[in-house]
Amino acid sequence: MSGPAADTVLPYLQPSEMDLPRGGVWIFGYGSLMWDPGFPHVARWPALIYGYHRELCIYSSRWRGSPQRPGLVLGLDRGGACRGVAYRIAAAHVERSLDALWEREMRRGVYHPRLLRARLRGRTARVLAFVANPLHPGYAGTLPTERTAELIANCCGDRGPNVEYLARTLKHLAELGVRDHHLLRVMAAVRSLRRE
Repeated sequence: MSGPAADTVLPYLQPSEMDLPRGGVWIFGYGSLMWDPGFPHVARWPALIYGYHRELCIYSSRWRGSPQRPGLVLGLDRGGACRGVAYRIAAAHVERSLDALWEREMRRGVYHPRLLRARLRGRTARVLAFVANPLHPGYAGTLPTERTAELIANCCGDRGPNVEYLARTLKHLAELGVRDHHLLRVMAAVRSLRRE
């Protein structure tokens, strides 16, 4: 397995270097941001983006795993579409909220911050999303279901067990009316391994 390289940091754009819209900003959540955004928001809507799909493609050697036993967390990977949640940050809170998001999501440079088009309640808006960086050593790519389940089944990090992360993602997707068949197959394989 290529290693998750917990201390590798690659350069990435800062919020001030992005062409963000004036005023408020929409943030797209597709994993833990769905249930734990960590910033104040004035709206929360279901959202759909095209061109990327949700994938367990990022090694986690701190929050949901360890350097000795890395877990996996979600990234947006190329191709397909992804349903998630868009949060609207009011203009007065944008700077502080983006600083907190960059501290949380961008520490290793394993994501690229991107402005993507999203469908929100019948209209289109630009949303800020964190897309997987395939050049980073922490990028796992698309692994077979069995290998993904092996990594998730028995590892734990500073924010808890990796399987809890997967379960919470599935729970919040279900609340949105979304059935992610790949993640459901991974969860079934994880449960089978834990029974064994």
